[in-house]
Amino acid sequence: MTVTKILDRLEARGLRVTGQRRVVAQVLQDSDDHPDVEELFARAQAIDAGISIATVYRTVKLFEEAGILEKLEFGDGRARYEDAERQHHDHLIDLSSGKVIEFVDDEIEELQERIARKLGYELRGHRMELYGVPLKSRKSED
Repeated sequence: MTVTKILDRLEARGLRVTGQRRVVAQVLQDSDDHPDVEELFARAQAIDAGISIATVYRTVKLFEEAGILEKLEFGDGRARYEDAERQHHDHLIDLSSGKVIEFVDDEIEELQERIARKLGYELRGHRMELYGVPLKSRKSED
């Protein structure tokens, strides 16, 4: 799947592309994690010291309302964001560190499709989040 750049999607939706929106879009485009607004602000400010956190909040809200960003909440009280056009994946959240691991498992995808069909539905999408802690090392148990 080809992912359209965030700036291209902004323009396609008729949204004005200001310099600061361009910076936030670039930060999001370059992110391979799930930043919250404060993280986005810090990264954007490294590019444009004049950008305010209020601008980042407004921009993220605009992008979310336009369907460009997807808001994620992993139970830690922080809203995080990722590009809404990223390829499908699920998340494993490490409860001890807060690390978010993206994964795709064909068996899980097939099982979800089978369950939906069994219940009389055509699956149009889903979101799966697993929460866990690292297994203890086998050596420490010996």
